[in-house]
Amino acid sequence: MRKTPQKQKQKQGRTAGRALAGAVAVAALCTAGCSNGDTPAEVASRAASAVASAGAEVSAAASRAADTAASAAAEARSKLDGIKGGVNAKEAVTLGTASTDANGTTVVPVTVDNTDDSTKSFAVQVNFKDDGGNVVDVVVVTVDNVAGKAKGEGTARSTHQLSGKITPETARAVRY
Repeated sequence: MRKTPQKQKQKQGRTAGRALAGAVAVAALCTAGCSNGDTPAEVASRAASAVASAGAEVSAAASRAADTAASAAAEARSKLDGIKGGVNAKEAVTLGTASTDANGTTVVPVTVDNTDDSTKSFAVQVNFKDDGGNVVDVVVVTVDNVAGKAKGEGTARSTHQLSGKITPETARAVRY
């Protein structure tokens, strides 16, 4: 399809307008950044340094979050290991869909199935994972006094606000 002369002029006008806008932006940046006598290279160097610094801060925050999740996992492991006379009950746990409550924390319904004849309690470690599969929070939910051959319910609640798509996972469960 052939462009009409009018359409070609419109396109040239848009291209020239964009070039002019770009030139104005560069001039404004240089004027603002170079107003104290700095060269454009010095301004660019400061900008690159600021970007690197921001990247380092993000990396440090991610590292702190990973350390917090690892610490929570260790605490959960300790709680479950401290239960005397318990049996593995991971397959007796069903997790619902994660949602966000009014406080901004992630909540997940936890259902346990007591297949024993007598009343039992359950301790369930729930890991909250982000889209990348990284554990971003860990909690232990206790569902007390579930009657024999019955189901009990609880709620796993994150310890802080989590962002993005969060997937809950039953890491461990103990019936006692």
